[in-house]
Amino acid sequence: MDKSKEAESAPSFGSTLSAGFLGCCPSCHRGRLFSGYLAVAPRCRHCGLDYAFADAGDGPAVFVILVTGFVMTGLALVTEILHAPPYWLHAALWGPLAILLPLVLLRSFKGVLIALQFRNKAEEGKLAPN
Repeated sequence: MDKSKEAESAPSFGSTLSAGFLGCCPSCHRGRLFSGYLAVAPRCRHCGLDYAFADAGDGPAVFVILVTGFVMTGLALVTEILHAPPYWLHAALWGPLAILLPLVLLRSFKGVLIALQFRNKAEEGKLAPN
């Protein structure tokens, strides 16, 4: 298939990101991607796309750890510099955030990685024959 035809048929990058972030089907952007909190549905109820290709692996967890660490470190430093609260207040603020922020972000990041996997037709690497 010609690359220009592939580019025309592929959904835009922005719509792919929004579909993944909202947990929608990467093909039709209407059906649900997840059947549970992190469990991927077997297929889209709207367009019938088989989600067997979807394997985000550890990618979402890695990105969530990086984003959470960046956000929490930045907020904790700004809070310390501006207000210098006692350590027990730091623990009361950042402890729950360290638990809640990854839980909020993980599903969205997994959806985005699966949607990008679909858009870019990513599949398992194979060695080329000699």
